[in-house]
Amino acid sequence: MTDKQTQAMAEDSNMEKDPSTWVTGDEAMTGAQRSYLKTLSEEAKEPFDESLTKAQASVRIDELQQLTGRAPPDHRPATDRKE
Repeated sequence: MTDKQTQAMAEDSNMEKDPSTWVTGDEAMTGAQRSYLKTLSEEAKEPFDESLTKAQASVRIDELQQLTGRAPPDHRPATDRKE
C-alpha cells in the first residue's frame, strides 16, 4: 500500500491530471473550489466568477495561488499536468 504523497511522486502517477481531460470537468465547480476561489479572489483583489466549471476553477485557483504566493514550492500549474 502506498500513501498519497508516494503515489503523487511516482513516474506514472494519475493523481494530477490536466483539467481539460477531466471527465467531470464541465460540471459546476465544487463547494470547496467555490469557497477557496472566493478567498483567493478577495486576497488577490481579482473578480470572482461563480459560473466556472470544475476544470476552469482548478486553473483559476492555480493562477490565483501564484498571484497571492500561496502556491506550494513544488506545485505544477494545472495546465502543465500530464494527461
